[in-house]
Amino acid sequence: MEQDLIYNLIELLGTFAFAISGIRHAAAKEFDWFGGYICGIAVAIGGGTLRDVMLGTTPFWMTTPIYMICTAVALLTVVCFGRWMEPLKNAWLVFDTLGLALFTIAGIQKSLAFDHPFWVAIIMGCITGSAGGVIRDVLLNNEPVIFHKEIYAMACILGGMAYWGMNVVGASVEMAAVVSFLVTCLIRFLAVRYHISLPLLKKE
Repeated sequence: MEQDLIYNLIELLGTFAFAISGIRHAAAKEFDWFGGYICGIAVAIGGGTLRDVMLGTTPFWMTTPIYMICTAVALLTVVCFGRWMEPLKNAWLVFDTLGLALFTIAGIQKSLAFDHPFWVAIIMGCITGSAGGVIRDVLLNNEPVIFHKEIYAMACILGGMAYWGMNVVGASVEMAAVVSFLVTCLIRFLAVRYHISLPLLKKE
């Protein structure tokens, strides 16, 4: 019961963080409120929906309206407080990174709950964390951030490996989640701050 509560809390926090990120991108394109809500929903539930379909279970957002409500709260947050948040340097990067880390953990935990091996759980964590952003970028007619030279999906993978490492040494679920969260966020922030990237493919 305690583990289920932790998982649901992580997924709800990830939904809120990702929804704000998606709504912010929609605002940059001057979408109306409904368009912003759709973008928020897409990024908030897209990765988790793909994960649940691959795991053969009912998508998480179809079991309770709380995720739709959470996205509506995120929309109101951006509408009411966006003008104060906008001047904060990298404020939107923070929300996007928090969502990335939280959904990575949610994907890992749900995959393990279905008795999949850790290598599958890490892949599912990466899909949960990054697929929603791809859907958002397609809707906004932007090049998906996952294909940029900027570290994004690799942060999910390394965060997932940190979760696995904590499991190997016998750490609690809570400790594994905290370490995975910190590793994912740290890698993402350092990559952006110091322009760390993977080597680029050359057409030659």
